[in-house]
Amino acid sequence: MANVVLGVAPTRRSIFSAPDAVKYADLTRARLEELGVSFVDIKDISEDGLLHREEDRVRIEKKFKEQGVDGLFVPHGNFGTEYEVARLAKELNVPVLLWGPRDERPDEDGIRLRDSQCGLFATGKVLRRFRIPFTYLCNCRLEDEEFERGIRNFLAVSNVVKTFRKTRILQIGPRPFDFWSTMCNEGELLERFQIQLAPIPMPELTAEIKRVREDKETIQEIMAYCRENFNVAINEEELEMVVALKAAMKALAKRYGCNAVAIQCWNALQSEIGIMPCAANSLLNEEGLPVVCETDIHGAITAIMCEAAGMDEARTFFADWTVRHPDNENGELLQHCGPWPLSCAACKPTIGYPLAFSHPGAVEAQAKLGDMTLCRFDGDNGEYSLLLGNAKGIEGPYTKGTYVWVEVKNLKRLEAKIVEGPYIHHCVGIHKDVVPVLYEACKYLGITPDLYDNNEEEVKAYIRGE
Repeated sequence: MANVVLGVAPTRRSIFSAPDAVKYADLTRARLEELGVSFVDIKDISEDGLLHREEDRVRIEKKFKEQGVDGLFVPHGNFGTEYEVARLAKELNVPVLLWGPRDERPDEDGIRLRDSQCGLFATGKVLRRFRIPFTYLCNCRLEDEEFERGIRNFLAVSNVVKTFRKTRILQIGPRPFDFWSTMCNEGELLERFQIQLAPIPMPELTAEIKRVREDKETIQEIMAYCRENFNVAINEEELEMVVALKAAMKALAKRYGCNAVAIQCWNALQSEIGIMPCAANSLLNEEGLPVVCETDIHGAITAIMCEAAGMDEARTFFADWTVRHPDNENGELLQHCGPWPLSCAACKPTIGYPLAFSHPGAVEAQAKLGDMTLCRFDGDNGEYSLLLGNAKGIEGPYTKGTYVWVEVKNLKRLEAKIVEGPYIHHCVGIHKDVVPVLYEACKYLGITPDLYDNNEEEVKAYIRGE
C-alpha cells in the first residue's frame, strides 16, 4: 500500500472546554493509530497538543514541511480556531480534511462543552475566504464506519495529489503521425500542472537496449519470469528483445526521474528492434510503472492518477473504447494489443502476435470481470477535465489482444461525452471503485471532474460520510 503521511493538527478555542478538546484529540490520535495511519503530531510543539496560538502555528508549519506531510487533518476537538487553521493550510498547500466528533448531550444545566460542529461551519467559511480547497467529513463519531471510510478516502486523495504534482513522463519518440488525437501541449502541462516531459529519441532507447543486454544475469532472470507467468509463443531471441526493452525502459525512467512512460509503439520501433513493445509494457505496468501506447501523454497522466487513487492495491490497464457489445445495449469492448499487467488477467496470458501487425511481442488474455473504474484525463483549447465513472466486466465474444467487455449505466451518454470531448478513444481502468477519490482529487488539481454516470450528488454524499 502507498505510504501517505498526514499532518494532524487538532484545534480548539479558549472559551470552550480545553480538557474535553484534549480528550478528543487524544482519542482521535488513538483511532488513527488503530487504523494504521502514518501521521506527524504536534504534541511536542503545543503544550496541550492543540492548534490555537500563532506562535505554535509557525512551529507546526515548519515541522510539517520538514516532515513532508502529504495531507493536513484538522480535527475540531471543540469550536476550533479557524484563522489558525486557514493560515496553516495556506502555507502547506496540501489537501485539507475537516472533521469534528459529534457533541454530547447538554448537561442538566444546559451547558455545552465543545460545539465542534459550529466551529466546523466557521472554519469552512474562512478557508473559502483564503481560497483553500478542502475536504469535509461530516460530524460523526470516531467509531462510526464513515469516519474510517472518510480517512481512507482522504489518504488516497492525498496520494493522487502528491503523485500528480511530482509527475514526470518519459516520452519515447514523438507520437505516430496518424495519431493526431494524442497530441498534447507540453508547455501548457508544465505551466498549469507542473507536469514535466522527458523526451528521448528512438536511438537513445536502442542504445540503452544494447547496454542492458550485456547484463546477462538480469536478462535471464526476467526471461525466466516470463516463461513462468506467460505462455510464450515467440522464439528465444524475440523474448530476449522483449525483456531487454523492458529493462531499458525501466532504466531510462529511473535515469530521468520519471514515474510513467509514453512510447511510440509503432512503427519506427519495429524497424529498429523487430518487436511490438506490448509485453515489455505489460511487465512494467505490473511493477507499478505505468506505460502507455502511441505516445499518449494525457493517457500516461490518467494512469498515474488512477494508480495513485488505488493506493498500490491494484494495477491499472490502458485500453481503447473499441466497439459496442453485439448483444448488450450498454456493453462496450475495452481492448489493446497487450500492455495490460499480469494481475488484471483472468487466465494465463500469451506473448505472441497482435491483431494488426506482423511483429511479435504482443500479449493476449481476457481481463478479470467484476467492478471497475474507468477514467480519462484530457484537454484541448486550454480546458482540462477528467472523465470518470464505474463499469462492470461482462461476458462477450473472444477477441485478440488484452480485452474485457464492460457494461456501463448509459453507454449512449458516455459515447457522446467521448466524441464531444475533450476525450479520445483511450482510457485507463482499475478493478477498484476509486471514483470518489479521483472526483475529490480534482478539487486540488484544478481539473474539472466529469462523471459519465451523471451521479455527482451520490459521489459527494459518499465523500461527506452518508
